[in-house]
Amino acid sequence: MRKDISTPQSTKAILEKHGFTFKKSLGQNFLIDRNILNNIVNAADLTEDSGVIEIGPGIGALTEFIARSSKKAVAFEIDQRLLPILEETLAPYPHVDVIHSDVLKADIHAVIKEHFEEGQDLMVVANLPYYVTTPIIMKLLQDKLPIRGIVCMIQKEVADRLAASPGTKDYNSLSIAIQYYATAETMIKVPKTVFVPAPNVDSSVIKLTIRKEPAVSVKDEDFFFTVVRSSFAQRRKTLWNNLTSQLVPKDKKEELQTILESIDIDPKRRGETLSIEEFGKLADALLPLVK
Repeated sequence: MRKDISTPQSTKAILEKHGFTFKKSLGQNFLIDRNILNNIVNAADLTEDSGVIEIGPGIGALTEFIARSSKKAVAFEIDQRLLPILEETLAPYPHVDVIHSDVLKADIHAVIKEHFEEGQDLMVVANLPYYVTTPIIMKLLQDKLPIRGIVCMIQKEVADRLAASPGTKDYNSLSIAIQYYATAETMIKVPKTVFVPAPNVDSSVIKLTIRKEPAVSVKDEDFFFTVVRSSFAQRRKTLWNNLTSQLVPKDKKEELQTILESIDIDPKRRGETLSIEEFGKLADALLPLVK
């Protein structure tokens, strides 16, 4: 029986055979720990009928574990140099397709339509490149894909923000953006030693479960996110100072005061203390004032 792609010896042999060198600009850090790979796939709760989208398969270490636990997998790889390597390492798994594409520019809806069955249980499972973690996750959520959720390895600091609660130091506009679409849960913390090359930061595996409906119902989604971003513009400032400097015209301060009183939000509070429900109320109340 052949060795897993992910063992340190296999990884080294594959890289040497193909003369592969890591590109820092692509944030390439390959996993070499079977337990971590197992834990990532287990967190996705896959069945033999599941379909999986992977982003940045590298040499196929995680892809192999995904392939063993799912019916069909599609991996997006941006680095052309990895395509012949993946063709070789994933040869035992004919139900895996590799697409040479930047996932941020891809039409994922079209890919799903082409590669998966209608109504199939779908998950995104990935060891994401850290330099584009947030744009990728936001794209996956905002594209409103027919997926059950996302399980991904990301920088620990970012994972802490995604899962943060109001009033904590990690809670910010990203926490709200993510939790609007999904529930967020940190599954495991991962040391830098299980990667080749080792990154400069520790990592976490986070699980995002897509909500059937957004966490809060708002009149204008774009405006809701504008209000959230404005409220966090300068973290140490009060809600009042951020809103009046970022969003509300100077001649409408009195109306702002009345609005905040009517929805029972103290203008002296800071953005980081507001729950997603309070931001929903605030956005709906401000809409006629600003738009």
